[in-house]
Amino acid sequence: MRYGIFSDTHANLGALEAVLREFDREKVDALVCIGDTVGYGPQPDECCEKVRAVTRHTILGNHDAAVSGRMDYSYYYDAAREALDLHASLVSSENMQWLKSLPYSAKDDDTHFCHGSPLDLEQFEYIFTVDQASTCIPIWEDLGQVTFIGHSHLCKAYALGRERVYEVITKDFEVHPEFRYIVSVGSVGQPRDHDPRASYTIYDTDRGRFEFKRVEYDIAATAQRIFDETRLSDSFGARLFAGV
Repeated sequence: MRYGIFSDTHANLGALEAVLREFDREKVDALVCIGDTVGYGPQPDECCEKVRAVTRHTILGNHDAAVSGRMDYSYYYDAAREALDLHASLVSSENMQWLKSLPYSAKDDDTHFCHGSPLDLEQFEYIFTVDQASTCIPIWEDLGQVTFIGHSHLCKAYALGRERVYEVITKDFEVHPEFRYIVSVGSVGQPRDHDPRASYTIYDTDRGRFEFKRVEYDIAATAQRIFDETRLSDSFGARLFAGV
C-alpha cells in the first residue's frame, strides 16, 4: 500500500490542490488527512469538501474540533479565535456534520494516524523534539510500526527504541522493525519550517519506505484572499511567504 499522507491544510485550497495533483502523479493507493482542514486560511468550506471526497481516513485536528464545537478555544489568541469563529459560519451544514464526526485516530494494521501525540489523543499535545517523542516510550507496545501525526506544522521523524529515541534527519528512510516511528508530516497550508512550499508525505508499507515531499503553489493568490477577507488577520497571509 502506498499512502499519501498530509495534514494542516488550514483552509488553503491552492496548496491543497497542488498536493492532490502530486498524489495523482505519484499514483498513491490511499489518501489520509491528519487533521486541521480548517483554521487560519480563506477557504474552509471548499477544503472540507475536497478532503471529504478523496480521503480514506480524515483525523480530527484541534482547529476542526474548535470549529465544530468539540473543544473550548476561548484561550486561543485573538486572531486565531476570530478565524475559527468565521470558519464556523462559513462551513456548510454537511461539512459541519463531517467535522463533528471525525475520529481522534485511525489504524490500518500497523500504520496509525492521529493529529497530536498518541499518548493522550484529546489533548493535542505537540511532538517536535526528542524529549516530547520520548514521552511515548511507555506506550511503545501499543504504537504502530509508524504513527503519523501533524499539529506542529514541522517535518520531523523519530525512531523510538524501547529505552531511547533518535531523531531521523533524512528526508526519506526505510523503517526498521526494531523501532517504532513517529512522523510529523508538516503542513499543506501553513508550513512553519521556513520552507513555504506545501508539505506532503508518502509511505509505502510494502517497501517499508517513507518520504517527505514539497510542492510549490501560488502563495500570492492565497495570501491575497486572506488580505481581502477583513475578518482574517493579515499575518496569516504574510507568514505564508516565509513559511513561518
